[in-house]
Amino acid sequence: MMCKIKNMFVQVDSYKNNVPSRVSRCSASAARPDFKKQNSKPNLPNNQNLSGKLMGLKDLHLKFKQGLQLRRILKINTGFKKKEANFTKKPSWMMPAVSHGHHVVEGYDGSDCDYFRVQREQIEELELWLFGVSDPRIGDGVTKYMQAHLFDKKPKESYIKGKIQETMKKAYLSAKSKVRDAQETEEANGVGSVSAMVIDGEKLVLANMGNYRAIVCREGLAYEIGSRHKQSPKRSWSSRFFRASNKQSKSSDLVVGAEKIENDTEFVILASSGIWEVMKYQEAVNLIRNIEDPQAAAKYLAKEASNRLSRSNISCLIIRFD
Repeated sequence: MMCKIKNMFVQVDSYKNNVPSRVSRCSASAARPDFKKQNSKPNLPNNQNLSGKLMGLKDLHLKFKQGLQLRRILKINTGFKKKEANFTKKPSWMMPAVSHGHHVVEGYDGSDCDYFRVQREQIEELELWLFGVSDPRIGDGVTKYMQAHLFDKKPKESYIKGKIQETMKKAYLSAKSKVRDAQETEEANGVGSVSAMVIDGEKLVLANMGNYRAIVCREGLAYEIGSRHKQSPKRSWSSRFFRASNKQSKSSDLVVGAEKIENDTEFVILASSGIWEVMKYQEAVNLIRNIEDPQAAAKYLAKEASNRLSRSNISCLIIRFD
């Protein structure tokens, strides 16, 4: 029994001896080691720090260069996709229906009548309409050139859309040259011709020479081909070839222009000098704007010019977009 009591006192004394030792460790906070200083890396010499920085800059430059190359590749791929999207063809129901009509009044002096041409061609999925009115001396010179250098070759769609104006210009110069050779003179004075080409119901290419004119009606206003009059930037890029006009152009030079066929494009008048001698462009548009049948509109316009005692060849062709 006495042994057990003695052991208990020994355990209590040992417990008391342990408690102060723990308290002393907790209270000695000032003596606590600085772990940050112990765990921190030793300072490297200056030359080692400099080489490490240079290696970091070299890696950064390499990553930046790789990023630029990747961006350039993505930009090129995106550009090709956009270019392909520009050539996507509109559905047929979005294209305007093209209708036409023409009329001619025989000359008072018994001279030959003007030459008319209406031609439709299908090159792959591209629909082309060619319309023309020419005086007897030009005749079918323009259409023959277009047939030989465009329709018969059946070029690609990109070539047609990109080179059609140049081809039209060459066709007129070729026809004029033949007239000049036939007359054996340096100038082919007095010859006139006007043409229009409709490409897939989206693009309109017009050309005129002499006193023959092409007039476009947009929202009831007459627009003449060939003016350098400044247009509003809201118009399409090619509208610089056209302007609303109340004055008759006196130039007989060859003029070729093109523009997009938009929702406000109503119809086109291709007419000889006999029409424009007795009426202004806007007046002609006003006379036939409410006549939906292009054949009836062409006949009405020609008869009106005849009633006004025009002495030149009277002929006109109306192209309507519905």
